[in-house]
Parts: sequence; structure tokens; C-alpha cells
Amino acid sequence: MKIHHIFFLLLAIAGCNTKDKIIEKQQENLLMAAITNGQWVVTSFHKGASDVTADFTGYKFQFKNNYTVDAIKNGNVEKTGTWAAAGNAQAQTMTSNFANSTQPLILLNGTWNIITTTWTSVEASMMVNSEIYTIRLDKQ
Repeated sequence: MKIHHIFFLLLAIAGCNTKDKIIEKQQENLLMAAITNGQWVVTSFHKGASDVTADFTGYKFQFKNNYTVDAIKNGNVEKTGTWAAAGNAQAQTMTSNFANSTQPLILLNGTWNIITTTWTSVEASMMVNSEIYTIRLDKQ
């Protein structure tokens, strides 16, 4: 194979990687916008067999681009925590942490396995001390 053929082959491969990275970045930006535009409310929370949804009455959550999240209760920021999302074709997770928090925010700390998601809702679960927590968040 002549040297210029190898050069064009390498250029084509590099171009594909660049295109894939651009598409991946656009998908990340779209996902970030979906998470951070608007506030979220807990519409269902089960701690094992116990329904503790009412504990989240009055709370709204504002996720931010800097990976912080505000827990807003009755219009005031009660606590700021952190969040992170990860995923691939096999699994998607979201981690949240409200350091030094009390009930009910402490229930949100951990790594959640995403069950279903739309542009306006998320359902997730996690295991805590042999007990399954399930949550549903809806965008308002």
C-alpha cells in the first residue's frame, strides 16, 4: 500500500472518531439540558414496603450544570447536594449526596439504578441494607 493511501485511511479513521465524539458530546449536552431545565418533585418514594412519599411534600429539586442540586422546600433552598450520572447501553445510574442531611433528604444519598426515564420523569431503585428503595421524580 502506498504511503498516501495509508495517510488517507488514517485520516478517515480519525474523522470517524471525531464525528463520534461530536455526536456523543451533543447527546451529553441534550441530556444535561433535560436534567437541569426545570425543577423535579418526588411523586413516589417507597422504602421497602413503606410509602414515604409524603415526607417529600413541599420539596422541589433543581439540578445544575455544575453537578450540584438544590433541595428547595416551600420556595427556600434547604440543602445543596451533589449529583452525577453515568451510563452505557447496559446500565444507567445516578448518584446523589446531601452531606450531613436528615430525613427525608438522607434517603436520596447513594447510587440509583435508573429503571425508566423520559424527558419529564425518572424511575430508579437502589438497595440499602437489604431493603429496596424506589423513587419516581417528575419534572414540573
